[in-house]
Amino acid sequence: MCSGGFAKCLGICLIPLAIVCVLCNILLFFPGGKTVDTEHITDQVFYLGGLLGSGVLMIFPALVFLGLKNNDCCGCCGNESCGRRFAMLSSILFAAVGVLGAGYNVIISAVAINHGPKCQIANTTTNATDWGYPFENGDYLKEDNLWEKCLGPKDVIHWHLSLFSVLLVMGLIQVALCAVQVVNGLLGALCGDCCGCCGGSDGAV
Repeated sequence: MCSGGFAKCLGICLIPLAIVCVLCNILLFFPGGKTVDTEHITDQVFYLGGLLGSGVLMIFPALVFLGLKNNDCCGCCGNESCGRRFAMLSSILFAAVGVLGAGYNVIISAVAINHGPKCQIANTTTNATDWGYPFENGDYLKEDNLWEKCLGPKDVIHWHLSLFSVLLVMGLIQVALCAVQVVNGLLGALCGDCCGCCGGSDGAV
């Protein structure tokens, strides 16, 4: 497969991953599927790891990867001195942007999973409920009996864990795909594309 064709495959894979991340981040604004006041939403949701890091920032490398297949190796963007090798080399920069964006999402998601959700907890002093973080250092991940500390919203822990876990996994996959394109871009820039072009000679320019 040509390096440009392989990059296109990577771009096709990145688009649905970015969409999933955006949707997960939006759903996290509704803990347990309920509408709550802004101050009752987990802090890490507002860092927009899925919406910005693995979503918006990932669109740029995905579109660049998709366009590499159609780049004319005799010139691109109307500039005859810009060939397929340069296009592949420039894709490395966008792949790096993708790695940074997805890496940001991975870090935010890992912190959120370890920290746990913001939820209603019992206040023993006033015999009422307050909003806070009842878990520390991921202790609730190993001891589910601690989950009863969260009095509401219903299923907020499952909601929090499921969506941030999806964001974490999607982010790791995006990092891997962008890292692969870095290698693919280097090979395409150094060795040329394996597909015939410029009159069907070879991929070198």
